[in-house]
Amino acid sequence: MTTKETRNIGIFAHIDAGKTTTTEHMLFESGTIRTLGSVDQGTALTDSLEVERERGISVRAAATTLHWKGKHINVIDTPGHVDFLSEVERSMRVMDGAILIVSAAEGVQSQTETVWHALRSLNIPTLIYVNKMDRTGVSAASVLDEIKRLLSPHAVPLQIPIGEAEDFAGMHSILDPAKDGELERPEYVQLVEACADVDEELLLRVIEGEPIAPEELRSMLARLTRQGRLFPVLFGSSQRGIGIRELLDHAAAYLPGPTGDNEGELSGVVFKIEREKTMGRAAYVRLYNGTLKNRDAVRNLTQDVQEKVTQIRKMDGRKFADLGELHAGDIAAVYGLSQSKIGDILGSSERIPPSPSIAVPLLTVQVQAEEETRYQDLVEALQELTDEDPLLDLQWLPNERELHLKVMGSIQLEILSSQLESRFGLKVRFGQPSVIYKETPSQSGEGFIAYTMPKPCWAVLRFTIEPLPRGSGLVYSSQVRSEDLLTSYQNEVERRVPEALQQGLLGWEVTDLRVTLVEGEHHVWHTHPLDFVVATPMGIMNGLAVTGTTLLEPMLRFRITTPEEYGGKILSDLVQMRAEFEPPSILHGRFMVEGIIPAATSLEFPVKLRSMTGGRGVMASSFAGYQEAPPEINAARQRRGVNPLDQSKYILSVRSALSSQ
Repeated sequence: MTTKETRNIGIFAHIDAGKTTTTEHMLFESGTIRTLGSVDQGTALTDSLEVERERGISVRAAATTLHWKGKHINVIDTPGHVDFLSEVERSMRVMDGAILIVSAAEGVQSQTETVWHALRSLNIPTLIYVNKMDRTGVSAASVLDEIKRLLSPHAVPLQIPIGEAEDFAGMHSILDPAKDGELERPEYVQLVEACADVDEELLLRVIEGEPIAPEELRSMLARLTRQGRLFPVLFGSSQRGIGIRELLDHAAAYLPGPTGDNEGELSGVVFKIEREKTMGRAAYVRLYNGTLKNRDAVRNLTQDVQEKVTQIRKMDGRKFADLGELHAGDIAAVYGLSQSKIGDILGSSERIPPSPSIAVPLLTVQVQAEEETRYQDLVEALQELTDEDPLLDLQWLPNERELHLKVMGSIQLEILSSQLESRFGLKVRFGQPSVIYKETPSQSGEGFIAYTMPKPCWAVLRFTIEPLPRGSGLVYSSQVRSEDLLTSYQNEVERRVPEALQQGLLGWEVTDLRVTLVEGEHHVWHTHPLDFVVATPMGIMNGLAVTGTTLLEPMLRFRITTPEEYGGKILSDLVQMRAEFEPPSILHGRFMVEGIIPAATSLEFPVKLRSMTGGRGVMASSFAGYQEAPPEINAARQRRGVNPLDQSKYILSVRSALSSQ
């Protein structure tokens, strides 16, 4: 199998747009499975977790394989609910092409826009599939207008729906071989013009009145789609199996295959971890270059360890198939990589694309076992779940016997509770979720530490700390010469700075700053590398005490749609919640308003909105970044561990901890 025959395609959408149903029908139409499963009945192939079958929603990204007209297609069905955006993020990194599903009934939702912007930032070629065309009241023209307005003006329909709503019966292809006079059809002319809008050579030919034959237009569409300049729009009803074969045809023909050389240097990335009852821990790997075989020794570049491959398997229909080897461009489950984590690079990093950053947990919550005697079991279970979803970012405080997780929302908490009970036999209770704030330096300043007592120790560090614009994160550099501070010691400082910034003056992570090491000194006899583990947090906190910190709060971008009569009350509520919003609009009796709102003030509002409007009001939201909180907001949290500003106490506690390891 060559890379030309392979396709790696992710299926993305907002919740209830029909992703899993579409995937199920793709598997059925390709002959991969003989009987159709159902999301509602809990029999869909890609909903393998018990909690997914029970609730009828996807929680984990599911990888499967199908074959279509000579193409070997790896399909990843991703969750649609915003609480599981981390699964979408990890899947997106390893895809060469995407199918974005938009429900004709609900239109473009906030999650759709979030995923779309991430796909565009990575320039992943994308087909747009408008599902549920048979639903009451849908209009192809209105949903297409919404796609062009909210996603891209370069979204181009390749089909004309036959009937709409209950009368929907299929589609005509605009690209069918033209009969006499069909090159003058308005739809065909519009398609040619859409291509000409992004292709200068074609534009000149159109201006000169040269006719463009369908075969040539197909070729141009495929090229422009693969370049991420045009986005074909297709229609269908997955529940009824209408449009699936056409979707597969276009995915195979218009979305690109991977690049890579089977004989080249090994280069791959781990993007998913699963545990299976019979086989144990599986690391899902996308291989960009080289070949991976059973019993191969693999270097994990991220962790600098060697691991041995014991087996390579792929989901093919309802069963696993043993591969024996994995080639460039392909995806499979690899066993034996017990130390590898999500995001780890295998072999060389040269061909690995960047990871998008769209999933940002905004809530932190404490979790406790209902049976106190099962505390250690809960620790191990949460460590395993964090291995599979690193954004949970388990904080285990053994001295306080506390366990804290970061989560996206209430649905994720329900799923976690269900998983802990069904998979580990643990009943748990969660504390009240609280919003995750951050801090940033209020001004520029310096931090200094001379850690020279009690001997033996010697580490002198001076940092400059400067605030940066929102969204900058941490920018670290060193201006110190290696003869003043050995490179190995400087590397230790660089490793410890992000850790030191996990808790600022108010107890929250410090972000959007530049930290520069401007002075460093070690002692030939007295310095030990661990001295910089102790000194770095003290130097950083000394600097933050000088600069002071400003509280940052997470903001959400929102869109509220509701019957017109509730508009006034909603605007009043938005003002009380400190929202900033555009002038509202009213269309067909529906009131719509968009803007940004603090996450802290709006946590309960979606439930209140549904209750107030009898279920007819909808609030869609997505993360919009952090911004400075008003001065009256007091959201300091209790520091965990000893504060490095209390230097003598901190030195004693860290040295005791290091000596006991």
